[in-house]
Amino acid sequence: MKIYNKIWLASMLFVTAQVSQAQDTLRYTGTTISNTDYHHGQLVPAIGVHNIQTLRANREHPELSDGLDWTYNHAPMLAYWNNTFYVEFLSDPVGEHIPPSRTLLQTSKDGYNWSKPDIIFPPYKIPDGWKKEGVEGAAKDLYAIMHQRVGFYVSKADRLFALAYYGIAMDKKDDPNDGKGIGRVIREIKKDGTYGPIYLLRPNSTWDMKHTLYPLYTKSKDKGLLTACKEILANPLMMQQMVEEADRNDPLIPFHRPVKAFSYYHLPNGKVVGLWKHALTSVSNDGAKTWQYTPLRAPGVVNSNAKIWGQRTSDGRFATVYNPSEFRWPLALSTSEDGLNYKNLLLVNGEISQMRYGGNYKSYGPQYIRGIIEGNGKPADGNMWLTYSMNKEDIWIAKVPVPVISVAPGPVNETFNTLPDGQELKFWNTFSPLWATVKIEKAADGTKALTLRDKDPYDYAKAERMMPKGRKVNVEFTVTPAQNNTGSLQVEFQDAKGTAASRLIFDANGELSAKVGYRNSGIMKYEAGKTYNIRVELDMDKRMLNVFINGESKGARLMFEPVLSFEKVTFRTGDVRRFPDVDTPTDQDYDLKDPGTPVAEAVYYIKSLKTELIK
Repeated sequence: MKIYNKIWLASMLFVTAQVSQAQDTLRYTGTTISNTDYHHGQLVPAIGVHNIQTLRANREHPELSDGLDWTYNHAPMLAYWNNTFYVEFLSDPVGEHIPPSRTLLQTSKDGYNWSKPDIIFPPYKIPDGWKKEGVEGAAKDLYAIMHQRVGFYVSKADRLFALAYYGIAMDKKDDPNDGKGIGRVIREIKKDGTYGPIYLLRPNSTWDMKHTLYPLYTKSKDKGLLTACKEILANPLMMQQMVEEADRNDPLIPFHRPVKAFSYYHLPNGKVVGLWKHALTSVSNDGAKTWQYTPLRAPGVVNSNAKIWGQRTSDGRFATVYNPSEFRWPLALSTSEDGLNYKNLLLVNGEISQMRYGGNYKSYGPQYIRGIIEGNGKPADGNMWLTYSMNKEDIWIAKVPVPVISVAPGPVNETFNTLPDGQELKFWNTFSPLWATVKIEKAADGTKALTLRDKDPYDYAKAERMMPKGRKVNVEFTVTPAQNNTGSLQVEFQDAKGTAASRLIFDANGELSAKVGYRNSGIMKYEAGKTYNIRVELDMDKRMLNVFINGESKGARLMFEPVLSFEKVTFRTGDVRRFPDVDTPTDQDYDLKDPGTPVAEAVYYIKSLKTELIK
């Protein structure tokens, strides 16, 4: 994954203006760019995106992580079949390319609540004495490395199959996707949740089949599996995703240049738009058998050595999702009417959880984005569903509402108990780790509330609501802190790009205060279990805010940062994060202190939110 032919790459990334204008090419023509000094890139969010953690790595207490103690989890793939979401990802004990390695599978009916992972492709022992062509040394107590650029296939007979690749890395710097591994494997995922046997779909020619643990698929007596395998091998769009791992001269792969992490979508005219790492792109007129031109960097698109995802959305538009920087943050999306011209850049996830465990080639940020490839299902809600890894450590899902919007449709006036079940957070953006959740729950009085829980020593829950922008705004919300001796709830009033002008803080000492500069200004003591109606009158012309608690004025205070307008309210159970930044060393070689043990849980119930523009 990490070794490049620099000369070839430089030539691939160079394209003259004349060439780019002459081709039928995906391009970004917008004026918004990401500022990676901020984790959110100062990007305006796509409204209603929910980020949900499905797996939290835990080495110290695997019983708190579904019995799993491996802390390198990466390269997730997503499918939707049998009214169920499936996410597949590879897992190693500590770091990338360091065996043993396996592939795990989780399922969900709603995209929010996920099953305990199953090991669908277990570790594979390499025979002692095995030698890899072009690499010194021989295998000794060595296991294969999982690697996959394609994870699922739904056959024409409507059967779901999982795919993965067993590569060989002789050491932590060796490349497991150099075409000199064992080969690609396949097994069926059945509707009852069981799995079929594992078969080799496409072994590497350098692999000695005398050592194989799994038979070639042609040995199966299952006609449906045989047919599905033939469908895959005959499909250029499926095979093109395998180019890095397959034999370098595999005749079934139409385009042999070593461009990485292929994704694609069809235009209404039948043409295929292809996307690769570094925002390389091309267009095919014949279903990926050939390409109009050698992949070139999409004009205007900023993306480095992380995956880029593209798809047609359920409203007939198109979207690309990627890290628009030379780093693996933020995670953003861009939309297009025609699938070629992209004009905006919106935030999907602007958070970087703290990397709790160091490891080989572990990169910071939400990365390696993938959605549901054509043919692998369409969720009934019509939304765009995505999966990614955080820090190559934890696995996440994102639900992006379709159509994609970035401007609040009107003033906010939400009492959660009166909203339809399942629709309470329709316009909210959420960041919900497993140990710091954002959900609609019943409060002590039995009414529904936006509930933020936090028992994570290194992460937080966050819920944001966009509102119509203005320089004078009243914000009113009702909150019940379940405790006053632990945790923190911070309420910020921000512009659309995430700059906070003012912040209220419920701290672990039972104090409610406001940030007015270097120091906080105390407002009052608060009690556990008591409900507070808080109205904040924000006036940017005066750069002042007036705070009222249960109808009582608590006085005016100065805002700590000017903004052009208010457009967002944020509830967060922790301090602002600024680590890592663009100057942070690339490789973290240390673990955080006791990251696998939860802390005392803090819970906050938010009953309502109302905003009002003041003329």
